[in-house]
Amino acid sequence: MNKIGLYIKQKRKEKGLTQSQLAEMLNISFQSVSKWEVGETLPDTSILLDLCNALDVTADSLLCGGVVVGARKRLVLVESIAKGFEHLQQAQQCFGKDSPFYQGIAKGISQQMNFDFEDALENNVEVLYTEVVLHYLAKGYVVDVEEAKKFISNEKYIAEIEKRVQKG
Repeated sequence: MNKIGLYIKQKRKEKGLTQSQLAEMLNISFQSVSKWEVGETLPDTSILLDLCNALDVTADSLLCGGVVVGARKRLVLVESIAKGFEHLQQAQQCFGKDSPFYQGIAKGISQQMNFDFEDALENNVEVLYTEVVLHYLAKGYVVDVEEAKKFISNEKYIAEIEKRVQKG
């Protein structure tokens, strides 16, 4: 209930609505909206579709707190990808750039991805994030483009991700 409440609050604020304004649109009390947002109660099914229309969301996304039901198990977080590359940078520091262990990692990734992994890790980590995101999208995973923008600022990379997301 808390997750749903937080999602309702987020969407209400994105629409620039107060609790009272949303309540008025739904012919309910602002206290009902408040109870949803703090996770005390859930919206009644009789107003669920009106609430979704008011917030411009689907019922499945509302009831799952913003996570699409079919994609829940297949959502990839760019934050996790970024952490993974941070760990690879730490491996480079721990073992040394010229160690056989680190070189095995770097050469393996370079061969699989068909580009210079070490150069990208040092000079353009966003290209690595983008390559991994595109790989996951090609495998049927879902990525939140807004979350990706927190880690990828290059407009060209974001445009490619958005293009692939739209293709589904």
